[in-house]
This record gives sequence, C-alpha cells and structure tokens, in this order.
Amino acid sequence: MRGLGLARRGEKLSILCLGAHSDDIEIGAGGTILGLIASGVKLDVDWCVLSAGAQRSAEARASAEAFLQGSHSSTVHVADFEDSYFPAHSRSIKQWLMDLRSRVHPDVVLTHARFDAHQDHREVNQLTWNVFRDHLVLEYEIPKWDGDLCQPNAYVPLTADVLERKIELLHEHFGTQRSKDWFDRETFAGLARLRGMECRAPEHFAEAFTLRKVKIF
Repeated sequence: MRGLGLARRGEKLSILCLGAHSDDIEIGAGGTILGLIASGVKLDVDWCVLSAGAQRSAEARASAEAFLQGSHSSTVHVADFEDSYFPAHSRSIKQWLMDLRSRVHPDVVLTHARFDAHQDHREVNQLTWNVFRDHLVLEYEIPKWDGDLCQPNAYVPLTADVLERKIELLHEHFGTQRSKDWFDRETFAGLARLRGMECRAPEHFAEAFTLRKVKIF
C-alpha cells in the first residue's frame, strides 16, 4: 500500500494536538508523535489538554514534556474546563479554541474521534471541525469500557521500540490512572497489534485514525 507521508527527515511539520483529558493525546497519538520525532522530522507542536485539575495538570505537563522531547519546538496549553460536562460548556470551549486558532497555524490537527462514546471527547471533535475548517484533521481513538472503537481508515505504523516507549511513558506519568482495569500494557499493545495487522505494518504495530477529508495533488 502506498503511503502518504506527512513529512520527511529534516522537513518541518506543525501539529496541533487536542485532548479532552490529560492522557488522551498520549493514548491516541503518542506513538505517532514519538515516531515523527525519532524519524528526524522537525516537529513544532502545540499540545492542548482541556480538562486537568490539580494532580492531573501536573501529570499532563510532565507527560507532554517527555513525549515531546527532541521536538523542534513545543508549547503545552492546559485548561480547566469541567471534566464530564463539556457539552454544557461548549460556548466557552469554542471561544478558547478560537483564541488558540488566532495564535497557531498547524499543518495537522489531531483530535478525538467523531463517534467516541465519551461526551467530552465528542464535544472536542465537533468543535475541532467547527473551528479548524482549513486543516488536515486526524481523529484518534481511545479504548474504553464502552466498546466504541470504529473502523479507521488511516494508519501510522510504529516500530516496536516506539510502542514500548509510549507504554513506558504512559505508566511513568499517569499514576492516577494505574488502578483502572483498562490502563495496562496489554490494552495498549493489543490495540496497536490489531491496527498493525490491518495495515501490514513492518514491525506489526500501528496507531489508527479516521481521516474524513484530504487534499491530494
């Protein structure tokens, strides 16, 4: 299968990462970020966590710093919108995103999937498409109890080393989540293996995304 690369070694690429909660970006697209940096792409990243209070805010910042180590430049934005009530705060979140749009001009936006069962995730997706109308948007997936994983149509192969680094950083930085029955190596590696099989990834692992619009020339 012919790939559509985002950038090659030595080229610059700007990415806006949007996550409702402090571990969402890492779970959904952490391997992609680590892989781009490892491949030599000059990555400029704006990393935005919309809900992270107290301890989770510290986790979000420390994790983002670790995942973005080696990037060309990075800025971490942490907001404090009320967890689990994003639909009720849609107007305020939209304004926050519009203010962000006036300051950043990404090549790619990473955001939550359209049919994610979590109400905060869905709201972020809807507002992403509403605010960032002239961008390449990749929707990442988050495994969860709801069983809402859908059929993706875009894949980023991961090396085994990158996957292991992703899992290591997740466990290192999110102590508040370790007690949850889904937050373990088997969940993250199992989903990556499944997605790697679907795209015949060279080292058997991948992250998957939904790509609704792309311009090819």
